[in-house]
Amino acid sequence: MSVVEVETKAQRVERLKREKNPWEALDELRAYAKQGLEAVPPEWIGTYLRWWGVYTQGDGLGVLGGAKGEGKAAPYLMLRIRLTNGILRSDQLRTIAQVSERYARGVADITVRQNIQLHWIRVEDLPDVLDELWSAGLTTMGSCGDDTRNVTGCPLAGIDGHELVDASPLALEITRELVGNAEFYNLPRKFKIAISGCGVWCAYPEINDVAVTAVRRGNGEVGFSLRIGGGLSNEPHLAVRIPVILKWDEVTPVIRAVAEIFREADVLREHRDKARLKYLFLRHGWTAETFLEQIEARLGYALERAASEQVPPGVFRDHVGVHPQKHPGLSYAGVSVLRGRLRAEQLAAAADLADQYGLGEVRTTNMQNFLIPHVRNEEIPALVEELARHELPVVASAFARGAVACTGMEFCKLAITETKSFTRWLVEELEERLPGFEEQVRLNVTGCPNSCGQHWIADIGIEGKKVRVNGRLVDAYYFCVGGGVGAFQAIARPVGYRCAATEVPDAIERLLRSYQLRRFAHEELRPFLARHSDEELRELLAGSPAVECVERDLPAARPPHGLEV
Repeated sequence: MSVVEVETKAQRVERLKREKNPWEALDELRAYAKQGLEAVPPEWIGTYLRWWGVYTQGDGLGVLGGAKGEGKAAPYLMLRIRLTNGILRSDQLRTIAQVSERYARGVADITVRQNIQLHWIRVEDLPDVLDELWSAGLTTMGSCGDDTRNVTGCPLAGIDGHELVDASPLALEITRELVGNAEFYNLPRKFKIAISGCGVWCAYPEINDVAVTAVRRGNGEVGFSLRIGGGLSNEPHLAVRIPVILKWDEVTPVIRAVAEIFREADVLREHRDKARLKYLFLRHGWTAETFLEQIEARLGYALERAASEQVPPGVFRDHVGVHPQKHPGLSYAGVSVLRGRLRAEQLAAAADLADQYGLGEVRTTNMQNFLIPHVRNEEIPALVEELARHELPVVASAFARGAVACTGMEFCKLAITETKSFTRWLVEELEERLPGFEEQVRLNVTGCPNSCGQHWIADIGIEGKKVRVNGRLVDAYYFCVGGGVGAFQAIARPVGYRCAATEVPDAIERLLRSYQLRRFAHEELRPFLARHSDEELRELLAGSPAVECVERDLPAARPPHGLEV
């Protein structure tokens, strides 16, 4: 038996990473791509492509065929474009629109890390796609793989009148420090960073491997709070605050030190499903004090201690609507992009409108939306009208604003259920059933336990499952409720209720109608959910008595989704 045959998956990946830095093998990638899919070695298909922002996908219909399983050929590729802090020029967005139209069947998705993803890419076209993106100053480097992923930040950086500081230069600086740097290509797993200078923590520091957020120092100057070890997936863990306050010029050295600690934690390389930084807390006994000691040992000096910080309330961070900037006479228009999906013509229209009404700039958000800044107040009505003409609304229902969806089985090899079209159908159903519902509700849909749709921090989070109905397996969802970020941060509670996808609108309608009828005066949804037991919530979701749909036949219902764009 060969050595390769007895290797575990983790051992194989670690060996391949030691043998090659994919960032230094671009010519090799180009040569393979030109020869077609059959010429691409298994190690490139299963591992190395990811360092260039590329994953294999299925056929776009949720039928994976040869895509299932590492090292096997897949008919198409997914390509993720890195957008540090979500900042884009209009010419760059126009290039993405053109690439989408030419190579990706006219579809693009904004992600929960402010990236833009394309699908349907043929391996033969990959070199041309990369060249077109690079010609516009865009890159896919490090947007996948065991390296530093896109650095997220507040999409209002530099334009928010209430921000403590514009921290986007730090996001760009740490990107230059870690991405493309041979010292940091071989991390145990993905490494996610958030840097925010706003007061509401738009970059979601609670769920990042390392995060810094602006705070006021005792002397009135701006410093940064530090958090480490956040992450969702199978074992969700909110980041742990390290009791220090960082100066501006300490942020990059500290984040680099954390990256070095992560890189050198060999104990994390033994099992890929437990190779995230959070597992030093969860499995290996590390504490905030341990991390602080390790960081300061690398820096060679002590950091300033800070006993407390001001944590923002759990505000909605979607940036939808028209809002004034700190610049007199200017506003930004935030567009609600349902499930993050855009057509190529919408991308091109947004780029043109950013030129016509703004200063040629577009920002993407962590809730899969985008905004156009620097618009003169008197021109806002015309911009809003033009956006609406392209089905890009700045006014949306609570359900459309709060909905987030992962890629789902349509393209993702790990997903159990289809999510994008399902989420669109679900929002439309809730809008029809609960017209005028105005409470903020974060509704997150994820197609598997990996939580790319972030269901663990949602008011109502649903995770893809399968149930057997009338003898056949169908898409289903498992309910988790009461998650959140900010001052009342919490991992959503699995309440033990699941039902077929066709019944999800019924369950959510029953829950929200009960909330409207039974809540205390001015009570928000999260505390309402918190004061009910799991059993009570199951009954609200299912109707009394609470039973899971898997145990009974389902009534006829409209199809919850097709795979339309």
